Parts: sequence; C-alpha cells; structure tokens
Amino acid sequence: MLATWRWFGPQDPVSLSEARQAGARGIVSALHEFAPGVAWPVEAIEERRRGIEAAGLEWSVVESVNVSEAIKRRAGDWRAHIEAYTTTLRRLARAGIGVVCYNAMPVLDWLRTDLGWVLEDGSVTMRLDETAMAAFDLFVLRREGAEADWSEETRTAAEQRLQAMTDGDRERLMGIVLAGLPGSKGVYTLEYVRESIAVYRELGRDGFRENVREFLRAVAPVAEELGVRLCIHPDDPPRSLLGLPRICSTAEDLRALMAATPESANGVTFCSGSLGVRAENDLPAMLSEFAERVWFVHLRATRREENPRNFHEAPHLEGDVDIVELLRILVGEERRRRAAGDERPIPFRADHGLKILTDLDRECVPGYPAVGRLKGLAELRGALAAVERMT
Repeated sequence: MLATWRWFGPQDPVSLSEARQAGARGIVSALHEFAPGVAWPVEAIEERRRGIEAAGLEWSVVESVNVSEAIKRRAGDWRAHIEAYTTTLRRLARAGIGVVCYNAMPVLDWLRTDLGWVLEDGSVTMRLDETAMAAFDLFVLRREGAEADWSEETRTAAEQRLQAMTDGDRERLMGIVLAGLPGSKGVYTLEYVRESIAVYRELGRDGFRENVREFLRAVAPVAEELGVRLCIHPDDPPRSLLGLPRICSTAEDLRALMAATPESANGVTFCSGSLGVRAENDLPAMLSEFAERVWFVHLRATRREENPRNFHEAPHLEGDVDIVELLRILVGEERRRRAAGDERPIPFRADHGLKILTDLDRECVPGYPAVGRLKGLAELRGALAAVERMT
C-alpha cells in the first residue's frame, strides 16, 4: 500500500518536505483555486505536479475534482460542467495521475460544530454535537420544517444551549457549519443555504441520487477509457442533517452507486471515519464487499459518545473503528490484484489528525495538522507492517 499525505498546495502551512519526513511517499492534492464546473488548465496541473515531484514525492491522488451544485441538481449549465469534468479527467490522465476522489454531499459537504474540542490528554480535535447542530438549525438558520427533525428533548436542550452562548459563540458556530470543504476559501451565507435546502427538499433523495447516477453514467466511461479510477467519498457524517439528502452513507447506498455503471472505474474512497460514525455500518463487512472497487482509502477513527449522535475524531487506533482488521482486508485485496496483474498499490492516508505538541501553536487547515497526522501515519504504517508480516 502507498502511504500518502493530503497537501492543499503552496498555501498549505504544512510543507511537502514535512510530508516526506512524516513517511509519506505520495501526495493527495487538488487545484482548489478553480471553481467546480471549470476545467483545470493544463499549465496549472503541470505546475502542481512539478512542484510535488521536485520535493521527491509523486502526485498520487486528486482530492477532489468537485462535482458542482449544477450537476447535483441537473440545473443551469450542468451539461457544460460535466464536459468540463471529463476535460479535467483527460488532462489529469495525461499528467499521469490515475486516481480521482470526489464526493456527492449537497451544499455543505462535511459538517462539524467544534474545531477545537479538547480531549483529556490536552490534544485538540474536531467534534459534532447534536445539541449545537439543533441550535444552529432551529434558531440560527431557522430552516422551514426543522422542528419536525428534532425531538422535543433536543429542541429544549438546543434553546438552552443558544441562550447560554455569547454573540462570539454564535458567530463561531455559524462560521464552522457554513465553512466550505477543506482547502476552499468560501463560506456560505445563511440565505444561500436556506435556498439550497429548499431546492433539495423539492428534488428529494431519490431525485438527487438519480442525478448523481446520471453524472456517473456520463463520466465513468471516460474514466475507464483513460485508465483513471474514480472513487466517491462517503457522506460525513453519514446521516441527513439540516434536511439535506444523503446518498452515500450505507452499504445499500454504495451498492446503488456502484450499480449505476458497469465500468470498474466507478469506485469508492473507503473512509473508515465517516462510515464508522454510523453504528450499524459493519466496516469490515463493507470493505470486504466493495474491496474490488476501493481505489483509495482514508483511515481514521471516530468515536461515538454517550449520545451516539455526538462524535469526535479519535486517535487513529483508539476509536470505534477496527483499523487493524481493515488493514488485513486491504493487504489481502492488494495481493489479489497483484496476482491478477495489477501492480498499482492501494493509496491510503491518515485522514485528519489531532492537534498535539507544536501543532497547538501553529496554523493548519482544520483536521490537517503536521504532528498529529505524522503520529497517525506512523501508527498506520506500523500496523500495516505487522499485518503484512503476519498474513
């Protein structure tokens, strides 16, 4: 397996040199400066590739070529956006990059309510708290129909939480929930989110899923022709929040998406942390079922709390996810592929990381500190070496 490291480009506070010292051999990166629906210029792709290679690393995975809201909704210039997407795939293939991660989460993508939750040992992590999310939904966003999605107990607790917040606390919560994807610079407005939620309410879960399946039917044949492996990232968290539909949260969801096209290029980014938030997801069984379509792996461990709808990012070997068992399955799958003539290693990365030691006084993209990820990657590489030796 190929140890990789997410790098957000020259503006990333963590350098390529540090990624290499941490034990990574591949880099996971994207051109975040280009909006979804815009084809990435050849010159920009080549400049990023050359910079990574100059540091003694390889650009192994693109995360992400984002799917635009127009495509997800099949509205506006969605056909032109799909054409731009396939153009980007062709240009990435010519640059020698063969794995492209993407997600199909509507509007807000991943959601957290706290980026600075302090654990007992003093390390700092990210967390989602149901009461805080309900307070945002009911009293900040004021989403139409939100009351029906929360129990009376949660609504009462959310109102009490809001009353206890300072103006700064409320602004901070709003900024965290409305932030874009890691690496992006945009923050959504409340009005935009309200309008988008209304669109998805009318579209419905089935309509949204069909739009994503149509996207796959358009781009998967191109990816197959190019030898590029597409891999969808699961929902984070794997359940509906703010009334937005989720279509990549369970084994059933993955089966429906994989069945959308016959091409093997249509695959999965197996994110153990995202899928592990949902207690009924049997991760070893899911990985075994979809192993032949798993083109990229995010290894991290989330931990559900006393209220199982609350969770936080845990140390990689201490959460609800059996990382060692997942590595055993992945090692077996990689050996199967090699026996079949496929020599490409499965890229993985230590997804997210706790802020520890010097991270605590250093700027980083939320979830992507230097030392915390170094620790996580070291733990994963050590566990992987043991599994490879013993199986």
